[in-house]
Amino acid sequence: MLHIVNGDVVAEKLKQGSLQGDILVWREIYTVGPVFEEMNTDAHLTVRAKYLEQNLGIPAEQYRMTSKQQEEQLAKFRQYDEVVLWFEHDLFDQTMLCYLLSFFAHQDLGNTKLNLLTIGEFPGIERFRGLGQLTTEQLLTLSGTWQLVSSKELQLGDALWKAYASRDLDELQHLLDGDTSALPFAKEAYLAYLSRLSSEPDGIGSVEREVMKEIAAGEHSPDGLFRKVGNTLHQLGMGDLEFWYVLRTMAERSQPLIMLEGVEDFKTGTTGEASFKNASISLTKAGLSRV
Repeated sequence: MLHIVNGDVVAEKLKQGSLQGDILVWREIYTVGPVFEEMNTDAHLTVRAKYLEQNLGIPAEQYRMTSKQQEEQLAKFRQYDEVVLWFEHDLFDQTMLCYLLSFFAHQDLGNTKLNLLTIGEFPGIERFRGLGQLTTEQLLTLSGTWQLVSSKELQLGDALWKAYASRDLDELQHLLDGDTSALPFAKEAYLAYLSRLSSEPDGIGSVEREVMKEIAAGEHSPDGLFRKVGNTLHQLGMGDLEFWYVLRTMAERSQPLIMLEGVEDFKTGTTGEASFKNASISLTKAGLSRV
């Protein structure tokens, strides 16, 4: 059995338990940068690797190597009698899930059973954010609760991925207006994506608006902004690198919306550096005018 999971934290916890089978961590961030219907071509990997290195600081060669390795392991799925996809409800995970469903939609599964485990809540956890919150014991209670993937999940996942990758927003909205019950969390996740996109000529979307709102309310620390914006827009499933990227774009616009004090610039700071942790973020005049 092959388990394809959404992150290293979940993988390590499952390894600590008695879960049967091999584990493949799908390491991607399809919510940032250019994406394509087929992600494993050299040309597409090169374009994406360059973008992620320039904007998120992910080394291009590391990204290419990781991508090729996981695609090669994915292509060997017929070696397993069963494959289980472990993904949660937010956009970060739903984009990965739809990419994988699109892949499998164009494969001959042979004798391999494809299963899906996708949740948006867990008993006893008031504010569920993801599988990584759960203990090893809690994760193991999910073992065997997955459902067999049918043609409905494959077709919907494939269609959603193609619309998302091509940035065909009309087609994406058309799909969301239809029956998405085969993938119960896809609609809310992709609606959050559409809300994130700016409907205004100045390029301000839901994340930028929420950042400015929290700064105006008195939150100036990067950690505090990340936590509060993430809690409000939890359907996006933003990680720290992605959030840092948003702050950079807000500060580097022709008319900056925010300014940072405490580090030299957004390109050298990272969420793990003490200087960034101690930085202060405030609104510019342009930002204040938008609150």
